[in-house]
Amino acid sequence: MRKISISLAATVALLALTATARNKGDMEQGKKVFEQCAVCHNADTAETKVGPSLKGLFQHKKLKNGKSVSDESVLAVINSGGGGMPSFANTLSEEEKDNLLAYLHSI
Repeated sequence: MRKISISLAATVALLALTATARNKGDMEQGKKVFEQCAVCHNADTAETKVGPSLKGLFQHKKLKNGKSVSDESVLAVINSGGGGMPSFANTLSEEEKDNLLAYLHSI
C-alpha cells in the first residue's frame, strides 16, 4: 500500500510541475515573440508556408519529426532547429521561449 501512495504522490507532483511549467509563460507576450516565427509558420490557418502551420500544434499527437507533442519536444525543436529552421537556442531568452510555448498552446 505504501508504494501506491508514494507513486500517487509522485504522479500528483509531476502533474503539478507540468501545469506550472505550461502556465509560466505569458500568452500575449508569446504572440509578440511569434512574429519572428510567422515569417515561416502560420498560426491562423492550416496552410503551410516555408515551415508547417502551428495552428492547433498541441492538439496533434506527433510533430513532423515523429516525436510526441509536448512542451519539451516543441522546445527542443525551437532550440535546435532542423529541416531548414534555424536554432533559436541563443536567439530567444528562456522567458521568451516560455511565452512562446504559452502562445502555441492557445492557437
